[in-house]
Amino acid sequence: MSTFHCQFSFYNGPIDLLLYLVRKHELDILNIPIASILEQYLDYLAVLEMIDVNAAGEFLALASTLIEIKSFEILPGEEAVEEELEAPRQELVTQLLEYKKFCDVANELEERSRTWQLRIPRLANDLPPRSRDLGAERIREVELWDLVNAFSRIVRENAPQKSLILVDDETPISTHMNRIHEQLKVEERVAFRRLFLPGQHKSTMIGIFQATLELVRHEYAYVYQDILFGEIELALRESSKPFDFAALETATI
Repeated sequence: MSTFHCQFSFYNGPIDLLLYLVRKHELDILNIPIASILEQYLDYLAVLEMIDVNAAGEFLALASTLIEIKSFEILPGEEAVEEELEAPRQELVTQLLEYKKFCDVANELEERSRTWQLRIPRLANDLPPRSRDLGAERIREVELWDLVNAFSRIVRENAPQKSLILVDDETPISTHMNRIHEQLKVEERVAFRRLFLPGQHKSTMIGIFQATLELVRHEYAYVYQDILFGEIELALRESSKPFDFAALETATI
């Protein structure tokens, strides 16, 4: 499965986003209401384009497929139109079902792993140590797409006033990471929306969002919700690793 190749390799591509929307709204995969899904999909795509417009090509391709299916759906119900509609819709359903099967197996294996970890470990470990690539692992506490959705709402709510002067904030992500981490050390828990200020430039907000993702995937912070659809919060995670955020940023590029 292809990934969203901006600075974050754990974006799992357009089918992952589509399956997330189907599950979120408890829809039938075999009979997806394309019109409503398309509108939401395009909202998420807008956020991904803000982060890296060149990396959103695969998402744009699926958006084109959804638009094509929607266009056929609003045409008169002639037999020829139905045949034209069936091919792209069936291909999309097949991809979703295959990806869902893959995700379900992965989740089952992960659950088995947790169960085995509760068993009594052997006294001697004859297995060679294995290094973990934290940057390649997904955010687990909260769905990544939940964070994207929350960020999208914050951008709309905190939209700065229009100006004829173009400003581009080039603050390093490591600077945002250090500021957020210091805030977490003091407060321990911070609402995700509190990381942003009204009127902030969009490039600054994107930098803060990227810094949040970096802190989570490198295990310096947790992201979670106490209740479904509740406030998304960031919490400090104790770590024995040095806080060399500038080095992390260099390794990510």
